[in-house]
Amino acid sequence: MVLAIICFWLASLPEVWDIKGWGSLIPDKISFQTGYRLSTFPLIHLNVFHAFLNVVALTPLLERFESEYGTLTTLALFFGPLTTIPAILYLFIELVIIRGNTAIMGASIWIFLLLGMEAIRTYKSNPYLVIATHQIPTWTTPLLMIILVAALIPNTSLLGHLCGVSVGYFAGLGYVKFLAPPEWALRWIESKLNLLAILPHYVSVDQKTYGRFGVLPSTNRAVGSASAPTELMNTTQRTS
Repeated sequence: MVLAIICFWLASLPEVWDIKGWGSLIPDKISFQTGYRLSTFPLIHLNVFHAFLNVVALTPLLERFESEYGTLTTLALFFGPLTTIPAILYLFIELVIIRGNTAIMGASIWIFLLLGMEAIRTYKSNPYLVIATHQIPTWTTPLLMIILVAALIPNTSLLGHLCGVSVGYFAGLGYVKFLAPPEWALRWIESKLNLLAILPHYVSVDQKTYGRFGVLPSTNRAVGSASAPTELMNTTQRTS
């Protein structure tokens, strides 16, 4: 997916193809013919700085997810429900409740989704982060990051980030297992395409670190130590 982000950014350089207009999540442009936007918007970025920051923050989180669930499951989930569900949630709130039409793009919705999963897992083993005499629930760490990003970086989508982390919370509670493809189908694809031999860093169904949807080992690592998230940019023409 990181490679796809880089490829889409390179495709936007000649400025022959308006890739932002084609692939970003624009609420009033969603229809049956443009439903692909529900999956393509995290791959589209406003500029090279936006793409670079998101790739740097996303890579370690995505590698951890892939080591737990496998490469095929990761691709199926992130080009499927883990992208479309927060997108649909965003569209519902933006169109029905806010009645706006703010377009969004950028992989930070994936970053906050993964941080939400990490926060729930950390909360199970280390419920509180103690600062001075105050106990802060560790599951709130991504929310604090969202507020910080919204305050420091212009043109960010607070709603988009909140939709991503909300789905991440549910995924961290174990509901991701209901969204993943069946294991027999993954094994059939792996055997037919011989992916282990073709792809050097491929993680198969039987090579996952913690087993299929297994419980992570206890850790005291705070979620805040994960890579810092970057912004989910909207498509206004202001510079970031």
